[in-house]
Amino acid sequence: MKITKIAGIFLIGIATISTFSYCTSDAKKAKGKTASTDSTKVEEENLRAPVDTAKYNALIKKLANGDTTGKWPVKNQPYPLAGAILPFKRIVVYYGNLHSKKMGALGEYAPKEMWQRLNAEVKKWEKVDPSTPVQVGLHYIAAVASGTPGKDGKYINRMANKQIDSVLTIAKMRPNTIVFLDLQVALSTIKAELPHIEKYLEMPNVHLGIDPEFSMKDGSLPGKKIGTYDAADINYVTGYLADLVKKYNLPPKVFVLHRFTKKMVTNSQNIKLRPEVQIVMHMDGWGEPDLKLGTYRHFIFGEPVQFTGFKLFYKNDIKKAPNRMMTPEELMKLKPLPSYIQYQ
Repeated sequence: MKITKIAGIFLIGIATISTFSYCTSDAKKAKGKTASTDSTKVEEENLRAPVDTAKYNALIKKLANGDTTGKWPVKNQPYPLAGAILPFKRIVVYYGNLHSKKMGALGEYAPKEMWQRLNAEVKKWEKVDPSTPVQVGLHYIAAVASGTPGKDGKYINRMANKQIDSVLTIAKMRPNTIVFLDLQVALSTIKAELPHIEKYLEMPNVHLGIDPEFSMKDGSLPGKKIGTYDAADINYVTGYLADLVKKYNLPPKVFVLHRFTKKMVTNSQNIKLRPEVQIVMHMDGWGEPDLKLGTYRHFIFGEPVQFTGFKLFYKNDIKKAPNRMMTPEELMKLKPLPSYIQYQ
């Protein structure tokens, strides 16, 4: 549940193989076993191969959207493994928690209505940028910073597995939907919290988000001030995800990192990029268009990491004049173009 923020001030919140006929059934079995083993090997090698590098280069240049500062596209980034979502698609998600109607559209509306609304947003993006397919997703807050200490005194409310399972079930209502699990660690740590959702991160369609706003390294209570992560924390997370990708032969994980102030992410120039993980630095601020654009310019454009995201708030963005949300057409003018769009 997030508290109100300046530019987003808080909210506590088969490979086919031809086979020949053999004279004996034993020979057939032996052949079948070899074919199956070879097929698996080919699939694993294909997944671990890099993407189409020429296409990748063209697309990240397109995302730079004519930037002439030299910041974008990010230089010397590794090519991701095959199966990477970015930059081949734009991710569009609904964000929230099933326990609260105030934390976002995912949770505010019953699944059927939620899907009607999200599908309408997807159509807008398909219309404004038909050259970039939309990857639909649900971004679920799996650990919520709490106003009470809880049994472990960490001020964190971890969602039960049955709640996460419910989100995965809702995701299946629209084929090929991906799911992000978001962690607000409060007085805990990202190292301590990742194992709680590891069994889900082992799934190819589940990705990760973390929120520095609620990483209270100095012991402050969540919501009293804005928290922080350092590049060292982020590098630990990407290493953790990379190990899962390699161990379970998964496509690259998309890793969303929320940001709306400088101190939320320190030493960003030291963030390590890996072929197994795609980092999205996500502009999480709310407010009128000029304020949001300023936040994006200073903390997202100004400190390049890899890919970028932009959050739109149905309620908080319309509180002040001109009392409206920014449109996909306006966001398509940004440098760089956001690859991840989140609606709350």
